[in-house]
Amino acid sequence: MTATMPDVDSGPHIHTRKPLPSLTGVRFFPALLVFFIHALQPIGPVDPTGPVNPFADQDLAQGLVKFFLPAGYLGVSFFFLLSGFVITWSVKPGERVTAYWRRRIVKVFPNHVVMWAAAMILFASAYTPMRTWLPNLFLVNSWINDFSTQMSVNAPSWSLCAELLFYLSFPLLLLGVRRIRVERLWWWAGATVAATVGVGLVTVYLLPDTPRNAYIPLSPTQNWFNYTFPPMRMFEFVLGMLLARLVIANRWPRIRAVWVVALLAAGYAAATYVPAPFNMVATTIVPFGVTIATIADADVRGIRTRLSGRVMVWLGNVSFGFYLCQGVVLFWGRQAVLGNATYSTPVAVLVMLGMFAATLLVGWLLYACVETPAMKYWGRARSGQVAPRLPQGAAHGRVPQRPGRGAEPAATALQATDKA
Repeated sequence: MTATMPDVDSGPHIHTRKPLPSLTGVRFFPALLVFFIHALQPIGPVDPTGPVNPFADQDLAQGLVKFFLPAGYLGVSFFFLLSGFVITWSVKPGERVTAYWRRRIVKVFPNHVVMWAAAMILFASAYTPMRTWLPNLFLVNSWINDFSTQMSVNAPSWSLCAELLFYLSFPLLLLGVRRIRVERLWWWAGATVAATVGVGLVTVYLLPDTPRNAYIPLSPTQNWFNYTFPPMRMFEFVLGMLLARLVIANRWPRIRAVWVVALLAAGYAAATYVPAPFNMVATTIVPFGVTIATIADADVRGIRTRLSGRVMVWLGNVSFGFYLCQGVVLFWGRQAVLGNATYSTPVAVLVMLGMFAATLLVGWLLYACVETPAMKYWGRARSGQVAPRLPQGAAHGRVPQRPGRGAEPAATALQATDKA
């Protein structure tokens, strides 16, 4: 008997799920955070392809690096949380598990393989042996406690190792998450937050803390365990799943946008002062979770936000490509075109804008020419696949209403944004 995806809820009915355009739009901002630190850091993750900060004013350059230093860590953390939320929201009850896995693999691998090949052709093959590039190609490099292997070939792709683990384990995780009683979801959410702090405590007190370097104040083993080892990032993904259930169950409180922005600012400010490894996840996991759930709740209630406009949704759609191509466009392209020169502040700002435009262009090309066609031709359901269950009453023209919210047409009951 072929395993199929259960509904998110274990109750007697299926809640309607609206598309979440604002949640698609917000995806661009964590990718932009990663861009800033990649474009500003004084050295890339793998020599000799790292960019040099384009600002000749060293005080300004160091200040910018210090301000944006947590940005890369936090952008990735936001994506992990968002993945758990969106994939839970967009579950198709009755879909074969193998079909779900195929869609998720098609979402990741075509873009990854294209950028892996580009990096190998342009620069990585010159100094990357097979024992290093092969794990990167199959997205198992982050499981290996070796920094040069984790960040090999196209460095940003390390995070896809964790995403792949999330995707493959999601059907099993969902069986557990859907069994949690609604009134206990908050307790489980708190437990996942505490677990991220626990990962930091294990990192600090149980793992060797030498050697270190000036830019990553952790030993290679500590950095691997806390940041790139996929199982340790599972708590963020599960928190996203729990938050999705809270929004689906209409248990998320109404929070004004000004308080969400203030909470985000406070979390980022804390990340600039709290020592590693706690500044990588722990300081912002609550602000990010509140942000994601509040934005999704606004979409569900039909509130238009600035994130749901056409431009922001487009930026959100291309954000995966924008993130993934940074290892080639910034770590190689910057030096190939401009060398290691530094510039006066006005010119350096123009250089940054140029790097942004080039990265956005390549990200759009990946989305339009690789990701979209791949999902169209390989991500579609095959004939004979079990059809998603409709809400009770849909066969008679009725769709159950969420408490305090309007009903939707049956045709949109299972629509959701699948952009994680």
